[in-house]
Parts: sequence; structure tokens; C-alpha cells
Amino acid sequence: MTGTIALCSDHHFNFEVLRVLSAARYGGADVSEVLKAAALLKPGDFESYYDVFNKLALHINKQADAINADKHPVSARDAYFRAATYFRSAEFFLHGHPDDSRIRSLWDQQMTSFDKAIALLPQPGQRFLLKGDGFDIPAIFYPATSGDTATPKPTLIVGSGFDGSQEELLHGFGFAALERGYNFMTYEGPGQPTVRQQQGLGFIHNWEKVVSPVVDHLVERPEVDSKRLALVGWSLGGYLCVRAAAFEPRIAATVAVDGVFDGSSAFSGLLPSDAKAAYETGDAGQFNGIMEKFLASGEAPTAARWAVEHGTYSFAVNSFAEFMERVKLMTLAGIADKVKNPVLICEASDDMFFPGQPAMVKDALGDLGTHVILTDEDAASAHCHLGAFTFANQIVFDWLDDTLLK
Repeated sequence: MTGTIALCSDHHFNFEVLRVLSAARYGGADVSEVLKAAALLKPGDFESYYDVFNKLALHINKQADAINADKHPVSARDAYFRAATYFRSAEFFLHGHPDDSRIRSLWDQQMTSFDKAIALLPQPGQRFLLKGDGFDIPAIFYPATSGDTATPKPTLIVGSGFDGSQEELLHGFGFAALERGYNFMTYEGPGQPTVRQQQGLGFIHNWEKVVSPVVDHLVERPEVDSKRLALVGWSLGGYLCVRAAAFEPRIAATVAVDGVFDGSSAFSGLLPSDAKAAYETGDAGQFNGIMEKFLASGEAPTAARWAVEHGTYSFAVNSFAEFMERVKLMTLAGIADKVKNPVLICEASDDMFFPGQPAMVKDALGDLGTHVILTDEDAASAHCHLGAFTFANQIVFDWLDDTLLK
């Protein structure tokens, strides 16, 4: 595929390693550490992925613990950030066994390391829980590091998608926002890592139930300009953010990185033809049976195995048929016309998960949508523009500046 950077012979492992490597741009990884880890991976072996990144995480975390953070806060902070990234990576492929104790243990370790790191920022991050309708919303607020601290600032509310964490977002958008004078707030809702693990709750499609309590909190903060709130969604979050914006009038601008009209599209494309036929006829039993045989055959691509395991885990359901029924609800059909604020719709020209979806979002939004395609010419064609965060953030923040600050 055009634009693919070869880091591992397994296509899906290659993507996930690029994801880890991308965090290096804003202090969440180091290049040689990740490349060395990639060379040790056994392609398609989920236990190998855990083992390699867990060992790396423990090694870097030990380095961090040995640093006198009072004397060398930057060194300690950087090491803890990297350790947190690697702990998250070690946990990533374990969801085929939801009762695996390593899932919670690794997540607790990444949160501990991450919290030590954000406490050492020039303006420390603040972690807290917000009340939603039947669930709690873990969130982190980072005050802007530039400009007059007494003046209310424009604020980004950023959420991830199908498999990402709020901690990861700091290394994708956060530091870019802070250095441009924006406050930055992340959150997680049902189905996302912390809520799934600690509250046992799977994804919901009506994401405004998550975003509105976040907005309620922000408009009460004195350092926040409540008239300049932007909502950003990453990956499947490209659906979630536009859906939420349709029901949240206090959002002044929305950014979908990248645009997703139909959340089920990424998963239906992974189905073998006989499973797709069974699903389309509504025979859940036959569909599940075909998928079980497909996964047990050893012929299923890594992406398909992972999608089934993580899909059933993150939606807290018992079968892939149930997952497909739930994810079908994630559509902007009948919703997009309720959006009233401008939306930047990014597209990766070589997107492996949601090809063609951003154009559908643009068509649904009409003049409210600005559709930007990032290509291999700028090394930005991978899903979510992994490996090209500097360029992607140039596109996103220049648009936000022009939209919010005019």
C-alpha cells in the first residue's frame, strides 16, 4: 500500500508500531526504543506483542524511578511518559480474554506513570471524574502554557475512538494545542479503556451523553473561553465528535480526524464472504459460527482477529453479531443535518479502516464541512496521519485559529 512504512512484516502490527513510534514527536516514545522492540516482535503473535512492550515499559519505568524528579523534573517526566506509552502498547492485544488480570494491571501501571509525568509539566495536568448519565467520565485538563494566564483561552475537548486512550491524545494533539495557547481537555466514555475496565461499560452511539457533561464542566472554569470550545475526535472519534456536536450547541467548531459517516464500515470489510452473506440475511447464529471457524482456522488476518476480540470487549457484548448490531447504530444518517457549527473533516488517502468515509461526511454536512485530504506526498496518508503529527497539527490548528480566533 502506498505510504506504508515497513516496521514489521505483519500489516496490523506494522500499523500499531507506527502508532507507538508516532508518539515520539511529542515526547511519548523514543525512536530507537520502538525500532528495537519492533525487531523483536513475532508477527501476528499477540503474546509476543505483550511481552516485548511490557519488558520495554518496565525497563523505562525503572529508569524513571531512579531519577531524582526534584532535581531533574524534565528527565523524569520524559521517561514516565515513554513508560506509560509502552504499558498501553503491552495491553493492546490482550482483549480476547477479558478476564486476563494483565489488562487491568497494565492499565493501572500506565496511569500511574502518566500521572507522575503530567505532575511534572510546567502547568501540571489535572485528572478528575465527571458525572454522566449512568456512568462516570474520566477526564484530564491541561491549562495553556503560553499567553496571559489571566485571560480565558480557547479550549480543545479531545476524545479518541474505538481503541485509543485519553493519555495517548496528549502526544497527538495536546502539546501542539498547549504551545499554541489553547487549553486542552481529554476524556473517555463508555467502551473506552478506563470506563470499560473500571465500570464494565461498553460503547454507546449517542455520544452527546458523554460530551455534554464535559462542556458543563468547562464553561464553569475561569480559564476557559466558553464561546470558543472546539470538539475533536480521533479515528472512530471522527463519528463520535460530529454526533455529539449535533446535540451540543455550545461547541463552536468540530474537527474529525478523520471523518466517519458509518462506524460499521471498518468492520464489515473484514468479514469473509460467507460471513457477510449470513450477516446480511440476519442469521446471527450462522454468522457467529462462521466467524468462530474463520478465527480458529489460522487464516484470519491479524486485523480481523483483533477486531473481533476488541470489538466484543469494547462493546461489552458476547458475540461478534451483537457487536455488529451495536456498531451499526454509529451512523450520521439522520443526524448530520442537526450540526450547526463548522466542521473540519480530515481524510487519510491510504486509510486502512475508513476509506471513503470523510467524503460522505462532507456530503452530509454541505457548506459547514471543510474536507482536507492528507496524502503520501506529505507522508501523511496513514489512518489518523500516524507519523505525520507535525503536518497534521499544522492543518488542524491553522483551521482552528482561523475559525475560532477570527
